Amino acid sequence: MSWANHLIILPILFPMATAAAMIPIDERNRTLKGVLSFVSTLVLFAATIILLGIAASEATTGGTYVYQLGNWPAPFGIVLVLDRLSALMLVLSTVLGLAAQVYAMARWHTAGYHFHSLFQLLLAGLNGAFLTGDLFNLFVFFEMMLAASYGLLLHGSGPLRVKAGLHYIAVNLAASSLFLIGVSLIYGAAGTLNIADLSVRITTLGPESRMLMESGAALLGIAFLVKAGMWPLGFWLPTAYSAATPPVAAIFAILTKVGFYVILRLSMLLFGHEAGTSTGFGQTLLLCGGLLTIAFGAIGVLASQAMGRLAGYSVLVSSGTLLAAIGLGNSAVIGGALFYLVSSTLTICAFFLLIELVERGRDAGADVLAVTMEAYGDMDEDEEEKEVGVAVPGTLAVLGLCFCICAILMSGLPPLSGFLAKFAMLHELFNENGFGGNLPIRAAQWAFVALLILSGLSAMIAMNRIGIRTFWTSLEGTIPRVFLIEITPVLLLLLTTIFLSLQAGSAMRYMDATANALANPKNYTDRVLSAPRVRPAGGD
Repeated sequence: MSWANHLIILPILFPMATAAAMIPIDERNRTLKGVLSFVSTLVLFAATIILLGIAASEATTGGTYVYQLGNWPAPFGIVLVLDRLSALMLVLSTVLGLAAQVYAMARWHTAGYHFHSLFQLLLAGLNGAFLTGDLFNLFVFFEMMLAASYGLLLHGSGPLRVKAGLHYIAVNLAASSLFLIGVSLIYGAAGTLNIADLSVRITTLGPESRMLMESGAALLGIAFLVKAGMWPLGFWLPTAYSAATPPVAAIFAILTKVGFYVILRLSMLLFGHEAGTSTGFGQTLLLCGGLLTIAFGAIGVLASQAMGRLAGYSVLVSSGTLLAAIGLGNSAVIGGALFYLVSSTLTICAFFLLIELVERGRDAGADVLAVTMEAYGDMDEDEEEKEVGVAVPGTLAVLGLCFCICAILMSGLPPLSGFLAKFAMLHELFNENGFGGNLPIRAAQWAFVALLILSGLSAMIAMNRIGIRTFWTSLEGTIPRVFLIEITPVLLLLLTTIFLSLQAGSAMRYMDATANALANPKNYTDRVLSAPRVRPAGGD
């Protein structure tokens, strides 16, 4: 077995070992813990970049690699599976983890206990969910991720954070119960929980077993749609994300994408074009729910006066767009949606970190006061004009530039990756040579186009409104104190989106290849089910 195959388990094993090693260290040595956690995440980043390169190489395996835990073959043993999609999600989660980790080192990691251990366990749960090849271990890693997220959301205490955290815990515990029931029903119907084996057996199920299988899949889907934030199941998300500390909210930007990842993976493998009468199961619901989520998120973005809630509703817009893309049933659109996934997640992560820096020099309730003065015209004209000609301080200039880039990305304006991602989805939707051939554009597809454009317009209006109040007509006039370690991760995330824009051609080729592999899952199932056991050296 090559070293590359053993590397697959590193994104799970290494953060778990790091978290365990940091627990006995006294909390007064938080700097030591922070250094260990940062080094661990940096090693993960290097490993995931190598895994991305391995998955992108289709020379011998079609981009799919299987790691058999305990050296037991599927479907009886536990397997980890690396392909283009899982490698992409690994890199994305690690990049967000690095940014949040560096930002937290400024001061937020001292706001509570065991921050770094919980952070590493969250990364281990995320990476395990992206790599696992069976539903039971997906449940295990999902629970590991959620357990760590409970502690991280409550990190820093405060009544608003505790209230939002308790709601978050209650909702996700209910979702976990549905997850477990759904997995039980699927096992009862098919007799296996290996995802590749399920995709083969689903074509042989009788009517009764198929109904049980679809019921289990529906419960499983609800559990992950709660995590993805689909309307009306995502009512908890804006409040919870806006209440979290900045580094926690930043890493939470990837948690909703776990729901999208699992739904995309299962819908393509289990309910693709070879699933018989179950083909396209739940697709209409995903499309309608995604469209409603976009509309709900866009309205929330327009109504938000606080930047934290605006970011939370932007997460819902992103989730709704991705879910609707799955519901369209067009593999080419899914390629553009994956590009949008990367761009929107990086942008929202950067925005969550930026919010605290921008609001650091503002008084509580400044947004409400600004709205009141705007509505009733109480601003003194002489006072409004006396600041004309004053130079903008360097700190505010950097923060304002970052805010403008976030606004362009979230609005989907050219020439950055937010625009390119939306353009890629719309281009494939209208392309006559796409998956639908010469079929006419349906009403639901027109609704997707309209909401995609209107959601960008709502983000542009909201970001312009808040940007003007914050940087042009600020009531306080104070300059926030920003450390280099805090602004650096924001700048790097935004530079990553710019690099993604410059390399859009290469990125889209990777995304299209990923979407094509998902639409034709035979290589995945064959590789998982036919992977041989590893022979020990010098013996059988």
